[in-house]
Amino acid sequence: MGTLVTLHLPPGSPLTDAPWVITIGSLGDREDWDPVVCGPYERDHAIALARAVVADDELMAVVEPMFPLDGADAIRKEIEAARAMADGDTAPADELLAEQGIGGPPPPTPDPSQVHDGWRRIAARLSR
Repeated sequence: MGTLVTLHLPPGSPLTDAPWVITIGSLGDREDWDPVVCGPYERDHAIALARAVVADDELMAVVEPMFPLDGADAIRKEIEAARAMADGDTAPADELLAEQGIGGPPPPTPDPSQVHDGWRRIAARLSR
């Protein structure tokens, strides 16, 4: 069994609606290959897909939002905000997973048509 890592989001976070990516890599130093980055996905799809991939393999999946930022200043502002949030984040990891619904039974893995529908919704949000 592998490992799934994702962000703790408070209820109602606007990041929930952001596009999400999955980075999958080796768990530990036993294998030497470049991580695979895939997406974008809707958050629930990303978590379900990552869980399905790491369920039976010694892999690590990191599920995180993708920030469609339009310049270096916007990226710097996002980095500052992330640093400020990290200073106050002290909840244990198992509590964070439970709050995100990740510690319970796995959600159903979306089929390709559901992922394609998600891509259309993401494209519509990004093109506004």
